[in-house]
Amino acid sequence: MKMTGAEALLKILEGYGIKHIFGYPGGAVLPLYDAILKNDNIEHILVRNEQAGAHAAAAYGKHLGIAGVCIGTSGPGATNLVTGIANAYMDSIPLIAITGQVDASFIGRDAFQEADITGITMPVVKHNYLVKNPKKLIDTIYEAWHIANTGRKGPVLIDIPRNVFEAIVDFEPKVEEVSLQSYKPTVKGNKSQIKKAIKMINSSAKPLLLVGGGVLFSQAGDEVKQIVDEFKIPVASTLMGIGSYDETKELALGMIGMHGKPYANYAVHHCDLLISIGTRFGDRATGSLSKFAKEAKVIHIDIDPAEIGKNVVVDLPIVGDAKGILKELIEGLEQVDRAEWIEKVSELKARNKMKLHKTNLNPQLIISKLGELTRGKAYVSTDVGQHQMFTAQYYGFSEYNSFYTSGGLGTMGFGVPAAEGVALASDRKRPVFCITGDGSFQMNMAEMATMGEHNLPVKIVLMNNSSLCLVKQLQHFQCERRYSEVGFTGNPDFKALAESYPNMVTYRIEKEEDIEPVILEAMSHNKPTLIECIISDENLVYPIVPAKKGLDEMIGVEKW
Repeated sequence: MKMTGAEALLKILEGYGIKHIFGYPGGAVLPLYDAILKNDNIEHILVRNEQAGAHAAAAYGKHLGIAGVCIGTSGPGATNLVTGIANAYMDSIPLIAITGQVDASFIGRDAFQEADITGITMPVVKHNYLVKNPKKLIDTIYEAWHIANTGRKGPVLIDIPRNVFEAIVDFEPKVEEVSLQSYKPTVKGNKSQIKKAIKMINSSAKPLLLVGGGVLFSQAGDEVKQIVDEFKIPVASTLMGIGSYDETKELALGMIGMHGKPYANYAVHHCDLLISIGTRFGDRATGSLSKFAKEAKVIHIDIDPAEIGKNVVVDLPIVGDAKGILKELIEGLEQVDRAEWIEKVSELKARNKMKLHKTNLNPQLIISKLGELTRGKAYVSTDVGQHQMFTAQYYGFSEYNSFYTSGGLGTMGFGVPAAEGVALASDRKRPVFCITGDGSFQMNMAEMATMGEHNLPVKIVLMNNSSLCLVKQLQHFQCERRYSEVGFTGNPDFKALAESYPNMVTYRIEKEEDIEPVILEAMSHNKPTLIECIISDENLVYPIVPAKKGLDEMIGVEKW
């Protein structure tokens, strides 16, 4: 079948189930946008900045379990994608980034809007391609999809010169699975190691599951639920693991780490066996590595062998896909009486309940009430800042894969476009609440135009304290309260600004009694919404694990 390279690219994406792509046009991608105009099966979402397109595509893909797709033109269009690509790389999110490039004959001659995007992105992609030969385009696209979506998932960039988009190619859909000789990720866990893990778990008096983003990417939520519920093993999570297990249940401890729930941190410190699944043991999760889980043996299950032993010394490694490994583990697990450990976990939760800090309008209270009213009825995205930590601590995620945030890179500006991606991936069936702060929101607030244009059911909950409060908090503790460049004196009237965009509905919360009625009214319609909450800049996120301290050395909580 004869068609242009651009048309073939879209046909391949169609075959993989892609219904939306996020992008911004330019000269080098004009042939691709011409092909999009003729394609009735893929809807293009015009974002207001390429970075927003990458974030939206990443969240879209995370929701569906396949790579989302974003487009940028050559030069600045491609470089604007870099932050979103790096974000996806750090959080192991599958993503296909398609960039236009100048005509192949001009590459290396400093042509207009030429940038070496394959060189620029090399450290932050799983793999990338520059396709100079039209005959290699189709195989390259299939390879890129395979690499992005298998093993430890991640972003793959395909840089395509304009003449390759325009070239006529022979296209026949591939039916056989892509196989690359140099790329063979380990999927099945070693049976001998799994047997050893079973023995360790069955003989453990105080085991603790620690779930990370790998549980979500391997779709292992059912297996985690069975281990916790049937074998009575408590479970904690990393930030990226939130949504792996219902946090409202008795044996759920929530997030560990620098701002983790105190009882989760104490449980890690006092368990005798830590079963880590799909985590990378990042510094914000572990605190001081020399003090992390010192009383425990560590089983580490991960699809990426490079992560095992990188940060935490592991007693038993198992490389492979979490879902398959957990299925095999479950077959050998025994019912063990751990009443004393379960009682201690319950005591930890009772003695270290999350407390609300007293300010005029409390952000923790807003998020707690939001969780109460929308739990199981909405998806949630966040930006990065105090609001992100408050959301992780207070929302109470009960549903699998319902939380979308930037973990490893900590990217301000992620939340709003991510909410757009989730809204489209879920076919607008539920609202998506984006919890953000005035600093993060201003990074990508132009996406209100995209939300309005497509009438997406995104509800922005804007915590407006006219401050970069998480940075201010760091200065509070690390700079002896010397606050440098963290206050915003030139913020716009966000409510009035939002009202200038099409289809936007706006609310403002200034007192506690407004919280519930505003949330309920916002839930009563599917229109894009801004809920501005006027809060104090005096809030602090507790607990805090100070630098070089262990998880049990938190400040702001009762000692145990």
